[in-house]
Amino acid sequence: MTRPTARDFQPEVLQLFDRYVHGDLSRRDFIEQASRHAGSSAAAVGLLAALSPQFAAATVVPANDPRIVTRQLAFDSPLGNGRVSGLLARPANAKGRLPVVLVVHENRGLNPHIEDIARRLAVDGYIAYAPDALAVVGGYPGDEDRAREAFAKLDQAKARADFVAAARALLTLAEGQGKVGVVGFCYGGGMANYLATQVPELAAAVPFYGGQPPAADVAKIRTPLLIHHAAQDERINAGWPAYEAALKAAGVRFEGHFYAGTEHGFNNDTTPRFDAAAAQLAWSRTLAFFKAELA
Repeated sequence: MTRPTARDFQPEVLQLFDRYVHGDLSRRDFIEQASRHAGSSAAAVGLLAALSPQFAAATVVPANDPRIVTRQLAFDSPLGNGRVSGLLARPANAKGRLPVVLVVHENRGLNPHIEDIARRLAVDGYIAYAPDALAVVGGYPGDEDRAREAFAKLDQAKARADFVAAARALLTLAEGQGKVGVVGFCYGGGMANYLATQVPELAAAVPFYGGQPPAADVAKIRTPLLIHHAAQDERINAGWPAYEAALKAAGVRFEGHFYAGTEHGFNNDTTPRFDAAAAQLAWSRTLAFFKAELA
């Protein structure tokens, strides 16, 4: 069965879905407004189902893949929620210490897709650590709507402190070789930008369609950045000109890429917004960047 793509949906419906995903519309509001384009409430419900993640169909590296080993790992976070916990994945047969990548999820916590991203990085030779901001409320609940609702109730200052604590802990991880990069998506992209302002020891940061830090904080950045944007993402892209100017003024080493025809979330292969060609290019650039900066 052929999976739908963003081209199978009206642009207005995609915009409504983006607002829904980011908490600006409730499920009821999405269905009510999408029904104007779909023709009925039942058709709008079908659109929402078609746009929602299909985790199992998109898994690249299953949890039992013999090439990797995984475990749960927690660190102290005295300025955050007390503890930050998540999934650590590493190559099964690696010898010696390895570079480390912190993986930051979207606004639904550590769901199966982000766990898969961590495992993919482990297959590529990295120790990958993916914290769950929802751990403080019991962890990812297994349902995207419930996860989004729980995420909206988090103390975001404490959540940010948890990710800072994780990044700093990974710098001295016994099995790591001392170099740490970060990659994040949507909320996680914004967190990757934020961490670059807070943890100057980070060796590389790769935000995917993430919000930008305040211009006043950009001068703190010492970390090389590889920044991926969806071309059709007005909400995030509106902040790029000021961020780009601030990065240049601060002398930060960075690359910024826009991927033509793509929607916010184009790297997430569990939804129709996934763009295979753009995702492959962005991910190949990401791996090349990590290889160069974390060696």
